[in-house]
Amino acid sequence: MADETAYAARLEVDYPEKFDKVTTAFRLLWIIPIAIIFGLVSGVGQVTNTVVLNQAGEVVDKTREATNGVLGGLAVATGLMIVFKQRYPRWWFDFARELTRFGYRVGAYFCLLTDQYPSTVEEQAIHLELDYPDVPTNLNRWMPLFKWLLAIPHYIVLCFLAVGALVAVILAWFSILFTGQYPKNYFDYVVGVGRWGLRVNAYAFLMLTDTYPPFSLH
Repeated sequence: MADETAYAARLEVDYPEKFDKVTTAFRLLWIIPIAIIFGLVSGVGQVTNTVVLNQAGEVVDKTREATNGVLGGLAVATGLMIVFKQRYPRWWFDFARELTRFGYRVGAYFCLLTDQYPSTVEEQAIHLELDYPDVPTNLNRWMPLFKWLLAIPHYIVLCFLAVGALVAVILAWFSILFTGQYPKNYFDYVVGVGRWGLRVNAYAFLMLTDTYPPFSLH
């Protein structure tokens, strides 16, 4: 099993002593602008409409497809680059890292882990680190073809953990409104789920490491 503290993807979130009751109460409203910005930048949630016309100009087929976004396309491109060239362009990594950091700041704000409005640049209270891989030395060129499949057990576990995290966030919302505190055990659990998901993402999609992610919240 991998050493969690030395894994290629690491996440820590500062625990605030006090939380703002007003911004917590209206968090679903406050987050809308920055969530839209993140969606536009990452392509998450975008839908593509495809319309097929016949010779008379009549619609014969119309489909709607949800896109996987920029990171999804980048994952495929990175996998192909590793397989055929054994290279991971540094600027691809830098872009993916900064977009991942931005996404986690938005996610942390949504999960009430911080009252700081998500910045597009500054680290704030969300400390996310990704290690740039030495491809010829540390990555097997054929692993990108199988990583998504090998990570299936993690996807299954994360589905259940995500449900628990949602419940923890809802309970924390009420706790903050009445006491101004986010129960520390709830806080640590939600951060742990985010950390687990980050490691799986680093392994299966960001292609940063061939070390299998640990089944751990820590």
